[in-house]
Amino acid sequence: MVGRIIFWTGFGLAVRVWQLGIEMRPFFTRKALWAYPVFGGVGASFGYWLQGVDERQTKLLQERKQAILEKRARRAEREASAAAAAPSEVLA
Repeated sequence: MVGRIIFWTGFGLAVRVWQLGIEMRPFFTRKALWAYPVFGGVGASFGYWLQGVDERQTKLLQERKQAILEKRARRAEREASAAAAAPSEVLA
């Protein structure tokens, strides 16, 4: 979780550097230093949100997988009991 947040914080800072590079402005000026924490914070917030989305989707997929496996097991039991109850035919 922390790794994803750190990555997106770095991405936010890289966006700021890229923005200043496109504008051909100096990267570090006293008047513009306030923007780095803002861009980093926005990136970190996005990373935190994205981590929550990932956890919710993983949980949902695990629940669906478990439901499908249970459904398959019930069907296999029904088919096995139906096959055992049916008279066996001998092909000549």
